[in-house]
Amino acid sequence: MSVDNEGSSFKSDKARGRRRDRKTLLLTGASRGIGYATGKLFSEAGWRIISCARQPIDARRCPWEAASDNHVQLDLSEHRLLPRAITEVKERLAGAPLHALVNNAAMSPKTTSGARLTSLATSIETWMDVFHLNLVAPILLAQGLFGELKAASGSIVNVTSIAGSRVHPFAGSAYATSKAALACLTREMAHDYAPHGIRVNAIAPGEIKTDILSPDTEARVVPNIPLRRVGTPEEVAKVIFFLCSDDASYITGVEVPINGGQHL
Repeated sequence: MSVDNEGSSFKSDKARGRRRDRKTLLLTGASRGIGYATGKLFSEAGWRIISCARQPIDARRCPWEAASDNHVQLDLSEHRLLPRAITEVKERLAGAPLHALVNNAAMSPKTTSGARLTSLATSIETWMDVFHLNLVAPILLAQGLFGELKAASGSIVNVTSIAGSRVHPFAGSAYATSKAALACLTREMAHDYAPHGIRVNAIAPGEIKTDILSPDTEARVVPNIPLRRVGTPEEVAKVIFFLCSDDASYITGVEVPINGGQHL
């Protein structure tokens, strides 16, 4: 009996060792689209996923391990809730380092008819909600988890947008300016975090087949994309994974366009 107990103890120690060696990703906006594809890809590569979204994670269809236990459900556009989010993430990390933070959560509000919200028609409440989620949340999450990121020589990836560099037919003014600000923030963070061994980059998706894509995209936008198609969430996830990997160890402060040549 004692031999069996020693064997079980040895196996438990090995399991704990594997968990300690496993890389961890904090992913916001993880419940669908680019976030869901990103979580799936990192999980398949052996990473632990801690997710954060205003929607619950459906453990029956979630592709990563212990999804419910590792999910923080709250609305990051409520900036007063961000300290709670950081506390809950730290509890799940339990002193372990954080190897990557992907700031994917965002909102792009439309008019009641589904048209883009111009700067003339956007209410102050909408401006504040959009900027709190799209810009302030990435700032505060990185600040709050700085120690855990530093311990891992980690990587931050901010998800910006092609709308941050041009007037877009569907993305509204608040969304576009928040993404332009996030691109600028990426540059500033890359400079500030580099002395601590933390890399900060951004990806700027164009037209990606997600729920946020407008119905008229195929007719109005795709003909102007050199590759003549929209992208997939999986294609975006692969670039995010690269930027968080050791293969990108000398890359920081860049914004990678993922748009099929739409920026040309």
